[in-house]
Amino acid sequence: MRILHTADWHLGRTLEGRSRLKEQEAFLKELCEIVVAEKVDVVLMAGDVFDTVNPPATAEQLFYESMAELTKDHKCQVVIISGNHDSPERLSASGPLAKMHGIRIVGHPTIRPIELEVERTGERLKIAGLPYPSESRLKELLSDSFDEAALRDAYDVRIEKIFQELCKGFDSSSVNVAMSHIYVAGGRESESERPIQVGGAYTVTANALPPGAQYVALGHLHRPQTIKRAESVTRYSGSPLSYSFSEAGQTKSVTIVDLKPGSEPDWREVYLSSGKPLVRWKAEEGLSQVHRWLEEKKDSNAWIDLEVHLQDTLSMEEIHKLRNAHEGFIHIRPVFEEIDSAIEGVRMSELPIDELFSRFYKRQTNGGTPDDETVKLFMELIGENEGGA
Repeated sequence: MRILHTADWHLGRTLEGRSRLKEQEAFLKELCEIVVAEKVDVVLMAGDVFDTVNPPATAEQLFYESMAELTKDHKCQVVIISGNHDSPERLSASGPLAKMHGIRIVGHPTIRPIELEVERTGERLKIAGLPYPSESRLKELLSDSFDEAALRDAYDVRIEKIFQELCKGFDSSSVNVAMSHIYVAGGRESESERPIQVGGAYTVTANALPPGAQYVALGHLHRPQTIKRAESVTRYSGSPLSYSFSEAGQTKSVTIVDLKPGSEPDWREVYLSSGKPLVRWKAEEGLSQVHRWLEEKKDSNAWIDLEVHLQDTLSMEEIHKLRNAHEGFIHIRPVFEEIDSAIEGVRMSELPIDELFSRFYKRQTNGGTPDDETVKLFMELIGENEGGA
């Protein structure tokens, strides 16, 4: 059978207030096309369907319409678990109706595995699906100690036991897969995984994952990656879009896995073309370099984090001009040349007050130069204070 592994859609998420809904819609359309082209039997979505527990209606509508499109010919089945950003109750509320369309949704952690019959191959798929297992969602106190190491050890043991229960029905006649939304120690994280307990209490070792699973499909980390462990292939599929500039340059993908009972999985990445890239511009030559890149239409379909080296501060007019020239500017960060603060042979107290203000302004702005109007306003304020004294 052929499985497609994906995760961390974060539908409804924005980038510094910029909507990503059109990009997310393009991804889900591309996902449907990949499922058809690759003849995928089952899609595994390993958590974080939405970005918040109370997603916007447009994001929910996009999700339901896409799932209906994905399963419309009943050739592909879908299994979804909740992530730390999802509301387990809200996500699984449509479970009974979704099941009629070949979609299984698991909100809260459970010890009941999921079993599917794959009609095309005549094989049975058994899934040990564990949604995001925080203490509150497990509804139990794992340790009465406040020591992080003790809680982490207790958490690791508990997750291992849950997987042991989930995998009791695994046998050599079925395809056996595990899936969870969890942080495995050793994974490479990005800034956009918020909140995440990297190095904290909710971290498990690879040993806690079930050795009987032929493939372990993980969600939580946004960088596609394979976790090294001897027992089975363990992968984070990564997010379909870059959600922070810490992911700049990452190539996004979904993972295709071919599996047979009792055999090693054959997996590969299918790279995605949807979604705008996130790029960083470092204009060490100043504004002239930025305008040159704009004229060259560099990264014309990208979100941009701009660092521009300057001698003077950017005016509001210049900032508006940049944003009008390219709608993708997210951050515009000026970097000023270092100013030599030491003046040999001159005592600061001997300098005119306007010169002292200019130097103070430069220190506070890391090299900016106040315009004449700002200096004039400062001198007027000083005059008023002196007059009042």
